[in-house]
Amino acid sequence: MEQVGSRADTPLGVQALCFDVFGTVVDWRSSVAREAEALLGPLGQRLDWAGFATAWRARYQPAMEAVRSGQRGFVTLDRLHRENLVSVLESFGVADPAETLIDALNLAWHRLDPWPDVAAGLARLRRGYLLAPLSNGNLRLMVDLARHAGLPWDAILGAEIAQAYKPMPAAYRRAAELLDLKPAACLMVAAHNSDLAAARAVGMRTAFVPRPTEHGPGQTSDLAPDAAWDFVAEDFAGLAAQLGC
Repeated sequence: MEQVGSRADTPLGVQALCFDVFGTVVDWRSSVAREAEALLGPLGQRLDWAGFATAWRARYQPAMEAVRSGQRGFVTLDRLHRENLVSVLESFGVADPAETLIDALNLAWHRLDPWPDVAAGLARLRRGYLLAPLSNGNLRLMVDLARHAGLPWDAILGAEIAQAYKPMPAAYRRAAELLDLKPAACLMVAAHNSDLAAARAVGMRTAFVPRPTEHGPGQTSDLAPDAAWDFVAEDFAGLAAQLGC
């Protein structure tokens, strides 16, 4: 029997699909807003919950850049999220939150819901390809998220495994190495043009799947492909169709 991911007749010779997760696979903004309201609302907090989620996420790239630049050693995204959360709570006027509350709220990122097309789309794609996240999320975060959202990964790859945060080239190269594939046999699937540009730079194939409400109704970025990516699809079902699944 032919193994999944071993066919030679796939489009562009792709054998494995590597997925950005936050924004591409899961709806972090709505999910974090829901979790924050569930934990902080009963304590009497009345915040702009979507604004809270957005403010927390806004600290994501600067925190990782300190690691990418060598300003600090590699630490997990869970740790960076927690450090950022303390600052966000303070900026929203949540005074002296208990350590247990901070820990519980930080786990919101482990309970993000998938976009509506994800479950069926991944099930189709898995019939013909190896599937793995290539995320800046750490291993435990990705495992918990897969169990919560029903994500049928064949492996967990990404920043913690590579000890490098995207878009550092090592994050992408290490994923291909661990799958025992050349980068050209790996397809990076993302809703972010910058992620695809970094993947293409190391030789990966690329697929753009827009998520026009990732940042809310007023989103202005990543609404359309800004380069000639190998595949462009409205959702995972469309991508599966293009990949023969």
